[in-house]
Amino acid sequence: MNATVRTYLADTALAAERQSQEVTDWASRIGWTVGILLVIALVYWLMREGWKWRATLQHDLPEPAAVPEDAGAAQLTLDGRYHGSTTAGQWLDRIVAHGLGTRSRAELTLTDEGLTVLRPGARDFFVPTDALRGARLDKGIAGKVLTEGGLLVITWQLGTRTLDSGFRADHPAEHAAWVEAVTTVTTSSGDSAVAGQHDREGA
Repeated sequence: MNATVRTYLADTALAAERQSQEVTDWASRIGWTVGILLVIALVYWLMREGWKWRATLQHDLPEPAAVPEDAGAAQLTLDGRYHGSTTAGQWLDRIVAHGLGTRSRAELTLTDEGLTVLRPGARDFFVPTDALRGARLDKGIAGKVLTEGGLLVITWQLGTRTLDSGFRADHPAEHAAWVEAVTTVTTSSGDSAVAGQHDREGA
């Protein structure tokens, strides 16, 4: 067998080996891809079941008030994002009942009557003035961590539970004004309640 034939046969064998290797690589890649997709699907399913289980545990939580047709003149407004609600003081204990766990865009309006939260694509809700408990700057709430002071947290009462709801304005510099305004509203509401109680006791 001359050198030309041997070279030809060697090249043919090498080409066949490469072709076989490519087919094997594709099979391996497909297997890995399917495996990863199955893992992702399993994780998603577990998260969904966990979400449903948490909602079942929170079945006793009453539904937030609907937004009234006339909530009064706006003292302050804010455009930004709603990042969720948790049990007050427990930033990882997410509240998911009644759509409160759904992140969304949000438009906040503070009036003498309370806090209106409009959420395109999610359920709107209203917090009456006497249910507001305060506001603060924070850096995190379940599933969302920001820089210090990057989150506006409003504390309010829903039934027997006190909740923290996290918002981030499109212009975070607005947060401080909201903390001051909500604090003023809650203080005034508290003073009015105390005065009313004294009047009743005096009568």
